[in-house]
Amino acid sequence: MPSVKLRASRILSEYGAAQSELIGSAVVLTDGKAGTVENVWLDELHGLRISIEGHDGRWPVSTIKFPED
Repeated sequence: MPSVKLRASRILSEYGAAQSELIGSAVVLTDGKAGTVENVWLDELHGLRISIEGHDGRWPVSTIKFPED
């Protein structure tokens, strides 16, 4: 497989893994909003963004924390 296609395939594979890991997880945003990850998007300008059930908007994945058990 040409290197460009291989890199693209790896990116899509990692995106799928991130979706599987994040969707349904309980998170807290740095601004205090909390809930369950509803969806994950790949934003060409900002990277991964998430939405949280019950809250309008999409946030960068870098702003989430996982609650400690």
